[in-house]
Amino acid sequence: MLTTSVLDSPVFSGLFSSDPMREVFTDRTRVQCYLEVELALARAQARLGIIPAEAAAEIGLHGNAAEYNLAALGEGTVRAGSPIIPVVDALVQKCRNGAGEWAHWGATTQDIMDTGMVLQIRAALALIEADLAAICAGLAELARVHRDVPMAGRSNLQHAIPITFGYKVAVLLSAFQRHRERLAQLRPRLLVGQFGGAVGTLASLGTRGLEVQTALMAELHLGQPVIAWHVMRDTLAEAGQFLALLTATCAKFAMDVRLMMQTEVGEAFEPALAGRGASSTMPQKRNPVSGNFVHACAALVRSLSATLVEAMVQDHERATGPFQMEWAAVPEIFCLTGGALAHTRSLAEGLTIDPARMRRNLDATGGLVLAEAVMMGLGHTLGRSRAHHLVQGISRRVVAGDGDFLELLAAEPEISAHMDRATLQALLDPANYTGLSGVMVDRVLAVEPGARSGGE
Repeated sequence: MLTTSVLDSPVFSGLFSSDPMREVFTDRTRVQCYLEVELALARAQARLGIIPAEAAAEIGLHGNAAEYNLAALGEGTVRAGSPIIPVVDALVQKCRNGAGEWAHWGATTQDIMDTGMVLQIRAALALIEADLAAICAGLAELARVHRDVPMAGRSNLQHAIPITFGYKVAVLLSAFQRHRERLAQLRPRLLVGQFGGAVGTLASLGTRGLEVQTALMAELHLGQPVIAWHVMRDTLAEAGQFLALLTATCAKFAMDVRLMMQTEVGEAFEPALAGRGASSTMPQKRNPVSGNFVHACAALVRSLSATLVEAMVQDHERATGPFQMEWAAVPEIFCLTGGALAHTRSLAEGLTIDPARMRRNLDATGGLVLAEAVMMGLGHTLGRSRAHHLVQGISRRVVAGDGDFLELLAAEPEISAHMDRATLQALLDPANYTGLSGVMVDRVLAVEPGARSGGE
């Protein structure tokens, strides 16, 4: 079979997605979900006495997608413009004694497609939930272990003031915790089936349409719609926005790791694997890999989320085209999210940290990273503006190579009149100016079930 997408490419697929997520969106799984809906509909209608029980039993014998010829279904889909007609035709042909004529009773193509897609999405969300839990657990452990490890906080890519690595990780963890909340809130709106008939009114089932709808959704363990959503695609667009937010957070994590891997920084590294990140020409290189593909996957997810918003603009009660955009966008956006999460999980669970290098980087500017600490210490007696002016002037002299920060501070009469050398030296210790980093780490860790405080 010819492959043109990185998602089904034997060469690239492992970089852009995960095997479990791709399996959810294979043609075989898609057909299986369609059949599950058709069989559940037959069972529900037989229980309500709407179709013969014998017909439902016969239909129920033919719900294994492995028995269906995907190539033939593909040819039928091209002819019909929809995959449901050839699936139903094949199901009808497999049934004995005309039982297949009771299949698809009162349903329309989009009922089966939408509900089948929701079944796929439910499976995909379970995978996302598992990855999110593992990412949070990995980040929580990093935050706990490195709660009090000082490092340079950075603003505009330059040293700002000290933080702890635990704090840096906890900021990230807090976002993933919110994504877990978003997922829980999204599920009830998104995991709702579709069964409305031609234009959503269930007219083909007379007065019993809602009975069938209720029974069908109970069979499938899906939410029941209040009204048909054939042309109201807001929940799918919301799912796309959720995936865009989630993968953008993954990309922020990946961005920081790549920056910390720079030769001049060297504070953290992707998990080391034989041959991973190697250069074809530079033997010394250890290039980022996971971070690069998180970035790529997340950018593609954001573009696809816009497609799902575009698909909301539909005409009348059953649309002429926007619905079909989802056939391409939904599998791709979930598969790419699976890839971003797999790489992010690898980072969270296997990141290598170098606390000694973090400390050397803090010391690289000869104490200038503590300039704010000195300014605030002096501000009580000199006033903040005067203290800022003095410390800024001395800082510029240090940058110009005109002396040592501590020595220049101590030699400044206006400073030495209020602060002795020992006090200045204490102010220039990064461990004394990480603020409430540890407290904030503990607050974030307390959100995670079973997480221990970093002080324990």
